[in-house]
Amino acid sequence: MTGTLINIVTVLLGSLIGIRVGSCLPERVRQTVIAGLGLFTMSIGLQMFFKTQNSLIVLGSLLFGSLLGEWWHIEDGLQRLGAWLEQRFIGNIDADAGESRFVRGFLTASTLFCVGPMTILGSIQDGLTGDYSLLAIKAILDGFASLAFASSLGIGVAFSSLVILVYQGGLSLLAAQAQALVNEPMMLEMTAAGGVLLVGIAFSSLLEIKKIRVGNFLPALIIAPLIVAILQKFGIM
Repeated sequence: MTGTLINIVTVLLGSLIGIRVGSCLPERVRQTVIAGLGLFTMSIGLQMFFKTQNSLIVLGSLLFGSLLGEWWHIEDGLQRLGAWLEQRFIGNIDADAGESRFVRGFLTASTLFCVGPMTILGSIQDGLTGDYSLLAIKAILDGFASLAFASSLGIGVAFSSLVILVYQGGLSLLAAQAQALVNEPMMLEMTAAGGVLLVGIAFSSLLEIKKIRVGNFLPALIIAPLIVAILQKFGIM
């Protein structure tokens, strides 16, 4: 859990600095910074996707994952959680205003900080051996990202630290079991599916090209390694 705690601290510090500095930055500068992060996020997502050994596995995981996500209303649940946090701690949510800046910042940061190979590999490494070097690197990246996000999207970014605690911390606590179940081919396809989700985040929340309910694709991260396990059982992989 050491790496997760470091990650939480950097996100909170980056968010607080971003909020303070954000008021001094022109809107066009904040928009340019977010666009730059969007382009970088898309590049990382494509890099992750190209690690796949079978793109059909990624496609299948995304299709089945999206069906489950829509059925479970994952994106709506994350939005309701963000709205409740804003109402509880900020108290200025307008129910008729659609998705608020707080909710958008919470959703964007939560999804971005919890999707990627460094989250999974770093959490497993931290939980099994106590080596949190990967999560420390991720924490630095997340800290800079949260500074940029918070300068444009506000304090909702800071509350993504709660999701990091539950998701990333939970992975560390379950590391031994996860390590026993997930082999390298499963990890590669899970990483590739996560890369597609990062591209979706870039398109939807950062570059604002097209609205995509990226949260509803999160089950794909579980379905991808399951498909690999099934194919391996039948000797297809």
